[in-house]
Amino acid sequence: MSGNDNPYAGSYGNQMTATASYGGAPAQTAAATPAAAPATDLIKETTTANFARDVLEASRHQPVLVDFWAPWCGPCKQLTPVIEKVVTEAQGRVKLVKMNIDDHPSIAGQLGIQSIPAVIAFSGGRPVDGFMGAVPESQIRQFIDKVAGPVVDDQAAEIEAALAEAKTMLDQGDLENAGGLFGAVLQADPENATALAGLANCMIAAGDHEQAREVLSDLSEALAKDAGIIAVVKKLDQIEEARKLGDPDALEQSLADNPDDHGARIKLAKIRNVEGDREAAADHLLKVMKRDRTFEDDGARRELLQFFDVWGPMDPATLSARRKLSSILFS
Repeated sequence: MSGNDNPYAGSYGNQMTATASYGGAPAQTAAATPAAAPATDLIKETTTANFARDVLEASRHQPVLVDFWAPWCGPCKQLTPVIEKVVTEAQGRVKLVKMNIDDHPSIAGQLGIQSIPAVIAFSGGRPVDGFMGAVPESQIRQFIDKVAGPVVDDQAAEIEAALAEAKTMLDQGDLENAGGLFGAVLQADPENATALAGLANCMIAAGDHEQAREVLSDLSEALAKDAGIIAVVKKLDQIEEARKLGDPDALEQSLADNPDDHGARIKLAKIRNVEGDREAAADHLLKVMKRDRTFEDDGARRELLQFFDVWGPMDPATLSARRKLSSILFS
C-alpha cells in the first residue's frame, strides 16, 4: 500500500524530523530536511582577544576546527576552499574558525605550531586532534567524522518512536491521530509492516472492516508473511465469523440451562473475543478444555491458540491464559 492510498494521510501528512547528538554535536537525520546553516555561522575569522569565546567556549557545544594560516602560505590557499566546502556540507556538525598567524601569532605559538596550514580540533574547551598540510577532501571528511562522530541516520529510531506513539494513541482510543501517525510512517517507509498493521487496526477499531481489508490487499510477499499482518487478517476473520454465531444473550441462556453445551460456549468465547473481553473469551475455552478435551478434536485449545496469535505473545490476556492453559495441560 502506498502513502497515496492512506486515508489518514491528509490528517497527518507532515514530514517527520528529528536530531541526534553524537559527541556533543547535533547531526541531522536522513528523514529531516533542514536548511543548511549559513556559512557565516559555521565559518568565521577570530583574533587573539576573541579566541576564548570563538573556540574554547564554542567547543563546549560542538567541535570547532581552528585553521591556522597566513596570506603568504600557498598550501593554505589550497586548503581553504576544500575545508570550507566540507565544513559547510557538514551542516553544523562542526564549526571552522580561521586564525591568521601573521596578525595573531601567540595562540599558534602556545600550541607549538611550527608549520602551516595546521588544523586543530577543539572539543570541550581543549584541543583533541589535528592535522597539517593541504590534505585532500576525503581526509578532511574522515577527520570530521573522527572528532564529531560519523553522520547518524536516525530515521529508523525516529520511525520506531513514531510507531510507539501511534500505538499509545490507538490504545487510548485516539484513532484519528493514531491512524495519521501510522500513515505518516507508511509515507516514509511503505513496506513498514508494523505501521500497516497499526493502520488496519485503527480502521477495525473504527468499525470500518471493509477498508481494513482493502489496505491489507495486494501486499508484497514480505508483508503478506509478516506475523503482525497475519494477526490482523485473523482478527478480521474472527470478527466476520463472530457475526454469524448468533445472539450472545441466547448463548448465555443456553449455558445457564446446560453448562456442558460446549458448542455454545465456544461460540460465546468467539463473540466475547471480538467484543474485546479477552479474559472472558479465554475462560470459556479453558472451561471446555477442563470438561472435555476431546470435544471437536481439542477445538477449544486450538481456538485459544488462534486468540493468542491475534492478541500477541506479551499481551496480559495471553500471558494469563497461557498460565492457566499450562496448568490444565500438565496437571
